[in-house]
This record gives sequence, structure tokens and C-alpha cells, in this order.
Amino acid sequence: MRFVTGLLAAVLLLAGVGASHAVVRIADDRGGRIGTYVDKYQGLRSSGETVIIDGLCASACTIVLGAIPRDKICVTSHAMLGFHAAWDFGANGRAITNPEATQMLYSMYPSPVRHWIASRGGLTPHMIFLRGKQLQALYKPCYLDAQASTIRTPVSVPVSASVPASASVPLPGTH
Repeated sequence: MRFVTGLLAAVLLLAGVGASHAVVRIADDRGGRIGTYVDKYQGLRSSGETVIIDGLCASACTIVLGAIPRDKICVTSHAMLGFHAAWDFGANGRAITNPEATQMLYSMYPSPVRHWIASRGGLTPHMIFLRGKQLQALYKPCYLDAQASTIRTPVSVPVSASVPASASVPLPGTH
């Protein structure tokens, strides 16, 4: 009986160790609706997983910086963050900047990221990129020696009531 109890305790201990080392890899994420990303990252924050940024994380994807604790984010040498203003479709079907959603997006970022954005003219319709040494000065480096799953945007996720449902943040040239 002691052997079975000891074995069960060892299995539970090892299961807990595996869960604490879980990681999520973000790469080639061009963004989308703000509400979708807010919901996705709230769930990710609750999981306690570490986030590896290993490629493009643009537009609404960058909400990860405000949603996940800084000590749970690391960046590889391939990491690149793209920022620009949020927008909605206007009456004629063209993209128009949404100042309220843009301010909300900007306010989600940590202070060092907001300072970096402000020093480049703020969030405008034109994409600005944070990468390389500037990005690695803000976030710890990580190495892809651990297995990681790539997160994908769900097709249909309920949008939080506090987020403009139509606010989008696509890459330039996609609207």
C-alpha cells in the first residue's frame, strides 16, 4: 500500500512539474479584432503559461504585452512587434481610425512600450516595428529549447462588452 501511495505521489508531483513549464509560442500573428485578443489573453494569463514571442506579433496580437506579466514573456532574436492605430469600417467601407479603441489599446501596454511608441509619433495608421536590441532591452531573451505550442486566433469568441466589437487592428495594406 505504501508503494502505491508513494507512486501516486510521485506521478502527481511530476504532473505538476510538467504543467509549470508549459509555454505558448507566438509567431506570424498579424492581429485582428481587439476583443478576440483580450479574451484569448485573459485565458492565457489565467493559465500561468510562459509566452515566447518568436516572430511577428502585430496589431491586436501586441495586447499580449499588457495582458501577460512581463516575467512570463520572453523574446527570441526573430521576435518583431508591430503597432498601429485601431480602426473601424466607415460608411463607404473604408478603414477609419477609431480614437477610443486606439486609446484603449495604447493604455493596455506597459509603460516602457508606451514610451517607445510615443517616441515614434504614437499609434497612427502606419505600422511601426519594435524588434532587435530595442525589444530585447525591454523583454528577457528566450531560446527555443523547449517544446511550445503556437496559439491561434479562435474563429468565434464572444467579445467583451467593454471593447468596441468592430474595432480591428490589421496590418497596413490589408484593408
